[in-house]
Amino acid sequence: MNKSELKHYIAKRAALELKDGDVVNLGIGMPTLVPEYLPEGVTVTLQAENGLIGCGPVTEENRDPHYVYDAGANPAALTADGCFTDSISSFGLMRGGHLDVTILGSLEVDETGSLSNWIIPGQRVFGMGGAMDLVVGAKKVIVVMEHTNHGQPKILKRCTLPYTAVHCVDMVITEMGVMEICEDGIVLKEYNPVYTIEEIQHATQAQLILAEDLKPYAT
Repeated sequence: MNKSELKHYIAKRAALELKDGDVVNLGIGMPTLVPEYLPEGVTVTLQAENGLIGCGPVTEENRDPHYVYDAGANPAALTADGCFTDSISSFGLMRGGHLDVTILGSLEVDETGSLSNWIIPGQRVFGMGGAMDLVVGAKKVIVVMEHTNHGQPKILKRCTLPYTAVHCVDMVITEMGVMEICEDGIVLKEYNPVYTIEEIQHATQAQLILAEDLKPYAT
């Protein structure tokens, strides 16, 4: 599958982790595709760390002439019951454990559940955003990303890039599989039948633990 198909494939699987009524923060890029695939009967409230609660898609009907943007500088709109908050209240929501789920991308994740997702040394960075607050404040942290970067594993024994936060990731979803982080390491719960288990392990630096009920990818 091409890159666009791959991103939608991962986002569709991530959407299955959301429950009706969840308050959810979505990172920029791939995570923003998740709402397209919410299961029937599941409605969530999307929060953006720049102060929007109840984000929704921009349509011709709700397009705001004053230019509302989300935390990723993308045009945004509010649902009928949405609201604006100041930055203090928004980060209080994030840090206070009021978010049920945050879904974000990452450059690296390791077997301890630590992640690096905000800077590559020597490259320009515009700021760390709210990732550090989100991953320690949300009740569940899901990383969605491609399994490798130009063939190099992104799921490691230990991250090599500067940490965003440590011991915070609960689940990693890639085009190859669905993995949960536990005390013993990374448990492969679901796999994409396009790949063999051996191929998935070869693309992963960390040693994968195969779940007793390991099953094909649910979509």
